[in-house]
This record gives sequence, structure tokens and C-alpha cells, in this order.
Amino acid sequence: MPTYQFEAIDAATGKEIRDTVDAANELEAQATIRSMGYMVTKIKARKGKAAVAASGGRKPGRTFAIGGVKGKDLTLFTRQLSILQDAGLPILRSLKILADMQKPGRLKNSLLDTCDEIESGSTLSEAMSKSPKAFDRLYCNMIRAGEAGGALEVILRRLAEFMERSEALKRKVKGALVYPVVVVMVAVGILAYIMISIVPQFKKIFDDFGSELPPMTQTLINISNLTVNYWYLIPLLPIGFVLIIKAIKLIPYGRFGWDLFLLKVIIFGQLVEKNILSRSTRTLGTLLSSGVPILEALNITKETSGNMMFERLFQKTSDAIRDGEAIAKPLKAYSIPPFNVVSMLFWTVFFPGIGALLYLTRYKSPVVDDLVINMVDVGEESGELDTMLYKVSDTYDEEVAVLTESLTSLMEPLLIIFLGGAVGFIVIALFMPLIKLINDLS
Repeated sequence: MPTYQFEAIDAATGKEIRDTVDAANELEAQATIRSMGYMVTKIKARKGKAAVAASGGRKPGRTFAIGGVKGKDLTLFTRQLSILQDAGLPILRSLKILADMQKPGRLKNSLLDTCDEIESGSTLSEAMSKSPKAFDRLYCNMIRAGEAGGALEVILRRLAEFMERSEALKRKVKGALVYPVVVVMVAVGILAYIMISIVPQFKKIFDDFGSELPPMTQTLINISNLTVNYWYLIPLLPIGFVLIIKAIKLIPYGRFGWDLFLLKVIIFGQLVEKNILSRSTRTLGTLLSSGVPILEALNITKETSGNMMFERLFQKTSDAIRDGEAIAKPLKAYSIPPFNVVSMLFWTVFFPGIGALLYLTRYKSPVVDDLVINMVDVGEESGELDTMLYKVSDTYDEEVAVLTESLTSLMEPLLIIFLGGAVGFIVIALFMPLIKLINDLS
């Protein structure tokens, strides 16, 4: 008898279960797991080497695909599926229609796999959970909640709205960063060209006359010599810096320190913090309003937060709720970050001289504002926690949009001042000795 390895959620406690079950086929295995009081999220038959070799070919209609599914493609698919379900089409027919509309890639492959699973007797949520690169736990749990409550079309509409808001916020932040990144790259290219091609020509003129150069000009020539001799460091330095950060993040303590630094860094830290709070509260509110248990909702929100400090916060809150506490109290207690040596090291590197002092004065500030705590507390008392979380998310969405526009407006004059200062320094440094030479000759 085949053995099936499965992952499931205990309906009573909300805990994640991983185990195996023996059954004649997959349908019987799923029925056995459900009889245990578990909701299946993933099930897979254990195959021997011979079976794996025999099933090595791709199924019809699938193409080779690398990576996951783009957020905008999944958002569009969710909205289209919601519309088809509102129109009353069967779920299998809706999925086949949308699969035919997709371009070859990961999403099309996942939809075809989902259709096959549904035809073999799986529910929509069980079928989607077998394609984790397309449909994450948040997605599958909301679909499962919709199936359990008999309101799949409502859940799909709510999920589509959630994803559209998230994508819109992501586009705003990315769009605001395009201008400064392009300007900095162009400025670095122009300055590098001046240092490598223009300044050495002036140096030859100065050497021919043999006159003593002003300190400013000598500094510019020294910078030019370094640029000419070590030009390859211009692209290597940022790449090396990114690789060092990635290596540090491989260690959990190092990743925690980097995430804390991002939350507390001057100016940009507010944008990161508010963006995570907006996304997390909307995720939690959407899950709760869809009928997902609070413990499972917190675990999913933890996984989608993208920041280790918030992962720690939601995990501690989940543990406290399991022990019988309300959500607001642990949310406030664990929102104060602990001391982290790696985070202080990043502050010292990015802000030489005052970085350690800045870190010591800022690291104890909570990552969750009193506004969130009070709204959550009121939501618990009134039994409308999901509504309050939506209101918090809307508030932070507006703050992120305003802060992004403010930072963009602030960076424009700063970049102009930087470029003007750099060009002015070069012009003055090159023309000071020329003026002296002209005066000497006259």
C-alpha cells in the first residue's frame, strides 16, 4: 500500500501538522486525514527511484518555467476568477478558461496542474496548495475559508481587492525610487568619465609647465589617479557590499540585525516600517474576515511580513494568545526591539562617528505605534477586529504614499546640490592653476 506524506492544519488548535498516512490512493488518504480533524494543505505520494524515473517527463501543455509568478499576473488572474465565479460558472471550467488565456510559464503550468487535481477529486484549496510557487499559504488558506463558508466568490473578490491594493502600493514605492536611482547612476557615469578621460589631459598640461598646484587641484588629480588605476572597483564595490550583506543575512542573528537597521535608519526607516505595518494589518484583517482562525492567520502574516523583527513579534503574539491572552497586550509588549550588535555595526558603518550613539538612542522605540495597539484593542472589545485592521491599513497606505512623495521631493534638490557641488569642485580645481599660469605668462 502506498505511503502519502502530508502537511495539514489542526482545525482545533491551528497548529501545522506534518506526518504520513498509508492508503490505497490519494482520495482515500485525504479522507483519512480529514477524519483526524485536519485540513490538508499538501499531500504527496512517496515514490521509489523506479517510479521517479518513469514519471520524469512533463505533462501535456506544460512548458519549462523558472521562478515564481509575478504579483501583477496573479492579481489579474484572481480578479478574473472572481468575475467568472460571480457569473456562476463551475470552478473547473473557470480555471480551464483562464489557463487557456495565460502565456506559457509558471502560472499556466500551475493552473493546468490545479485542473488535473480537481478532476481527480481534490478541492480547489487542496489543488492550489500543491503549486506553492504560484499560490502561497495566504492564498490557499483564504480559498479554504471560502470553501468552508460556502462563499468562494466573496472570498475571491476580497482576495483580489487585497492583492490590487498591495500591488498599487508596491508600484508607488518602486516608481518613487526610479528617479533618484537613474540620476545617481548617470552622475556616477559622468563623473567617472571626467576622472578617467578629462582630468589626465589637464594633468599633462600642468606637468609641462611644472608649476606648483593648489591643494584642491592636487586632490582632484589624486582622485583621478585612483579612478584610472582602480576603475574596476566602481561596479565591484556596490556588488561586494550587497554580497557581504547577503552573507550576513544567512545567519539568523545577522538577518535580524539588518532588518532592525532598515526599520530604524533615518528617514527611510519610517517608509519601511509603515509599509510593513500596512501590508501586515491588511493581510491579518483579510484572513480574519475570511474566517481563518486567529492563530493560523498570525502564522501566515508572520511569513508574509518580510522582516524578522515583525516575524518575531507575530510569533510571540501567537504564543501569548495560545496561552490565553488577548492580542493587543502582547502586540505592545513585544514591539520593542532587543539590542543587536550587528544592527549597531551597520549604524557605525553607515554613519561614521555618530552611528553607535544614534543606534543607542533609537533602537528601543517600538515598531508598532500606539494607534495600532489602540485600534486592535477596540476591535477586540467590539468584536470587529478585522474592520479595525482594515482602517489601520488604509491609514498607513495614505502615510506611505505621502511619505514617498515627500522623500521624492526632498531627494530632487539634494541630488541637484550634490551634482552642482561635484561639478563646481572639478571646474574650480581645474581652472585655478590655469588662471595662475595665464597671470604668470602675462
